[in-house]
Amino acid sequence: MTDPRPRQGPVIVPLDAAGESPDTAPPVPDADAAAEGRAMQAAAAVAARPASPLARAFWAGLAGFIGLAVSVAAWDFVTGLLDRSPWLGAAAAALAALALVAALVLALREVAAWARLRRLDGLHRAALSATDLAAARRVTDGLVRLYGGRPDLAWGRARLAERQAEMIDAPDLLALAERELMAPLDAAARAEVEAAARMVAAVTAVVPLALADVAAALVANLRMIRRIAEIYGGRAGTFGSWRLARSVFAHLAATGAVAVGDDLIQSVAGGGLVSKISRRFGEGVVNGALTARVGIAAIEVCRPLPFAALPKPRVSRLTGRALTGLFGSADRA
Repeated sequence: MTDPRPRQGPVIVPLDAAGESPDTAPPVPDADAAAEGRAMQAAAAVAARPASPLARAFWAGLAGFIGLAVSVAAWDFVTGLLDRSPWLGAAAAALAALALVAALVLALREVAAWARLRRLDGLHRAALSATDLAAARRVTDGLVRLYGGRPDLAWGRARLAERQAEMIDAPDLLALAERELMAPLDAAARAEVEAAARMVAAVTAVVPLALADVAAALVANLRMIRRIAEIYGGRAGTFGSWRLARSVFAHLAATGAVAVGDDLIQSVAGGGLVSKISRRFGEGVVNGALTARVGIAAIEVCRPLPFAALPKPRVSRLTGRALTGLFGSADRA
């Protein structure tokens, strides 16, 4: 039978002598301490995923079927409208002709853009295989023709034309062309990489949505690759930009460059302090650094001359310049 009277005094709960106290208990595992740059790795996987022959055949057949169906429907619509009302039919035919001409112009622009990218690749291969002075002069003449209409390189072209007669060796001539023509373009390309890394890091750190950082990383990297191609004279079109981005991401995936190491976080975030304070900040730092890696790969792909006389951009330096002040409050904390 229980005692109905209330208990007086403190309740004493016996503790097991072998139990753990707060000072000896193991720490709570921190699942958010390690930043892996998942947004950039997911974006790279999407861009570098190769299309199977079956998928290509399916999409080609589907595009052809839809194009044929739209063409037949437009033809029937225009001819039927001509029978009912000649004026409205003529207006519909004129609009259809305008759309067709615009489509042809866009197609020609894509072909011209792809030809410009192939021209950059041809100059790069020629510079790598140039072993004599005549081959080096052909490369420099191609560069002068490529950048002949750009006022920002007028001083560099004049310096190259003034001093190229003094060069008696192929490496020296190519080094002169690289210093005079590639230096301002490299500076502009590095600025684009820093801007893209800053944007990806900020979106990753601020936006809490699951797929928003992946979409922002993919869009920012595609825009960065297209801008880098334009800086070096490529001016890739829509489909050309996507193919160029796929080649860049495929190269990174094949070489294992889209990966995260402890030295990468430590060099940017001061020993990984940012990633320990906030997972979102840590992910932003790593995604920005991986964006810088993609930008360096795009520079190497689009640059008409390989890096020889000028230093190759470094991920830590680009990321440090891009993220300076962005996570300053976390560093001070």
